Amino acid sequence: MLLGTPNAESSQVYGLTVTEGDPAWAGALAGTALGLPVYHITEPEIVTQVPPEVYAQEVGISEMVLDTEGIATALRAVRAGDATPS
Repeated sequence: MLLGTPNAESSQVYGLTVTEGDPAWAGALAGTALGLPVYHITEPEIVTQVPPEVYAQEVGISEMVLDTEGIATALRAVRAGDATPS
């Protein structure tokens, strides 16, 4: 799953939703663990797979205002199974 979320908190919620199921137990994925790997478009693992000119045009400006490290930290915790819903 590839996210383009604006902050660490939303990244964590969406990440948990597609891996472990809806953490709020309010949506269609409540209790449904899909186990999907989840990454953000600004994580190095993804950036290296996108042609530089495409990345610069489509993501570049947004990346400058996002807390990319906070987002990456949140999603690493989700992938490691160490994240808890906020």
